[in-house]
Amino acid sequence: MPGPSDSSPAPAPAWASVRAPARRVSVDPLGPVLVEGPVEIVLDDGTVARSDRFMVAVCTCRRSRAYPWCDTSHRCRERVGPPPEDRNPR
Repeated sequence: MPGPSDSSPAPAPAWASVRAPARRVSVDPLGPVLVEGPVEIVLDDGTVARSDRFMVAVCTCRRSRAYPWCDTSHRCRERVGPPPEDRNPR
């Protein structure tokens, strides 16, 4: 019978022998993290956000109004028209 001084490792649990399919995650340093779905994300407050889509974009900048999902708020917006006139002339 092994005692407390026995240095042999504990046997692995039964579920450890079954390899689950790996999820592919793509990291864009200027954008979101892309994760093959479906995905569940546990938020800071403990709530769970779930998406059943085949690929999801997870926001990393926290600018998204749809957080934790990316809505491309991290992108720089370009003005379509000319810049507004200076309202405070010097």
